[in-house]
Amino acid sequence: MPRLRRVAVALGWALASCITGAPAISPLAIPAARALELKGATYFTKAPWKVDLVSYYTTVWQTSAEYYFTISLDADAGAALGGLTIQQTRGVDTSFPFFVDRTSAFLGRPRQQGPRVPVLAQFDSDARRFTLSFPEPVSPGATLTVVLKPWNNPAVSDTYMFQVTAYPAGPNPSPASLGFGTLRIYDPDWR
Repeated sequence: MPRLRRVAVALGWALASCITGAPAISPLAIPAARALELKGATYFTKAPWKVDLVSYYTTVWQTSAEYYFTISLDADAGAALGGLTIQQTRGVDTSFPFFVDRTSAFLGRPRQQGPRVPVLAQFDSDARRFTLSFPEPVSPGATLTVVLKPWNNPAVSDTYMFQVTAYPAGPNPSPASLGFGTLRIYDPDWR
C-alpha cells in the first residue's frame, strides 16, 4: 500500500505540472532551499524580524562593556545571512568610539556562546553605522550574536537605540529591517 500511495502522489504531481506547465517534481525530491532571486536581487523568503540587545555594563563611562545583538534566522528564511548594518539612531552621546577590530560573532546567545562566526566590520563614525559582513554566511535556522565593543559606555545617561538591518547572502541583496535594539545607560548610584 505505501508504494501504491507514492506512485499516486507522483502521478498527481506530474498531472499538476502538465496542467500548470511547470516541470514535474516529486515532493520526495524537493531541492534544498535556495535564496529567492527576483530581477537580479536576492531576498529572504521569511526574513528575520527581531533583534535583542543586551549589555551587562550599563553605567556611564564604564569600561569593559560589550553590546550583544542577537538575531534568530527562521529555518524557512530561504537565504543565509550575508551581512548586517547596525546604526545608532538615538542617544545624547554621538561620539563614543568603538574597538572595531574587536567586533566578533558567534552562534548562540550571550552567556550560551557556541562556535565563532568570522565577521568583517567597518564603522562610519559620522553616520554612527557599523557595516558587517560574514565571509561564511550564517545558515537559516541559526541564532547569531554579534558583539560590539565600545572603548567605554557613553558619557551621558540616556536611552540609546540602534537600528538593525539584515542582508541575505547573494547578489544585490534586498535589506530586511529587524527593528531597533534598545540600550539604557544610567548614572552611577553613589548612595
